[in-house]
This record gives sequence, structure tokens and C-alpha cells, in this order.
Amino acid sequence: MEILLTRHGQTEWNVLGKVQGRADIELNEKGIKQAEETRKVLENINMDLIICSPLKRAAQTAKIINKNRNIPIIHDDDIIERDFGEFEGINKKDFDFEGYWSYNQNNKYERAENIRKFFERVYKFLDKIKVEYKNKKILVVAHGGISIPVNCYFNGIPEDDNLLKLVLGNCEVTKYEYK
Repeated sequence: MEILLTRHGQTEWNVLGKVQGRADIELNEKGIKQAEETRKVLENINMDLIICSPLKRAAQTAKIINKNRNIPIIHDDDIIERDFGEFEGINKKDFDFEGYWSYNQNNKYERAENIRKFFERVYKFLDKIKVEYKNKKILVVAHGGISIPVNCYFNGIPEDDNLLKLVLGNCEVTKYEYK
């Protein structure tokens, strides 16, 4: 089974450096163009299914990628972006963003989703689709935050605990295979 993972296209909050977890921000003009470019990159790759986050930026990206293809699209809450809680909409420079993404520190917050709970949610999703869609080729359209635990699921958590180096760029595509 093979998974292609892509992050949604650019939003205005990406440009401004604001964290966007559950905020339902749409793609900006550049983000739409990025999704169109990703559609071209993927146009000759056969896919059985697209699973995407229900947030607008991911759903728009999936729809653009799927243009003229009619691949079934399923929205799954398990791959909605990490809940930034009290940090939602704040510039990454205005709080300990690296600490927020430290698996080893495992910080607890008033409202924001704990990193290990977040990883647990994404790992559960990956275990579920492995069973439900065995021998299928799936495109997962999600978020930068989601790309971190997906990478760790297949490759392990980096020893240096630098999870931010694993974040996909907007509309970057990577491939994973279940063994």
C-alpha cells in the first residue's frame, strides 16, 4: 500500500507567519496556483482514493488536484490540523514554537492539543487506513502539522527531537509505503 501525502496550498496566514490549526482559512491566489501545479505533477499517477482534512484549505487543494479525475474524496477529522488552542492566530515568533513541537518535552497547555495526543490521533488514522484500504494508492491532503507525525510513523522520531525539519512545504508531495 502506498500513500502520497501533500500539504494544502498557501494561505494568507502562512504568509504572515501565523499558526493556523483549526482556523478555517481558505487558499490565497498563490495557494491555488500551487495546487494546480501539484495537480500537474500527479496527473499521470493512478490513485484509488483521496482522503483529506475537512478544513477549507485542504479541501480546496484536494478538489483542485482532483479536477477532471473523479477520484473519490473522503474527508476525515483525524487529519485535521493540530489544535493550537491559545496559540491560534499568533505569529510563530511570539511563543515557544519549537517547544510546542517537542515530542520529548511533551508540554501540556490550557487548550492547545498535546503533542503526544496529536501523534496518537494521526497514528490511529494511519493504522485505520492500512486496514481499510489495503493494496490501494491513496493521496492524503492535509496540513504541515500532520506531515510531522506521518513522517515519524514511517521513519521514527528524530533523535534530535527537531520535528519542525519534517514539515512539508505548501503543496509539497512525499511518498510512504506500508511494509
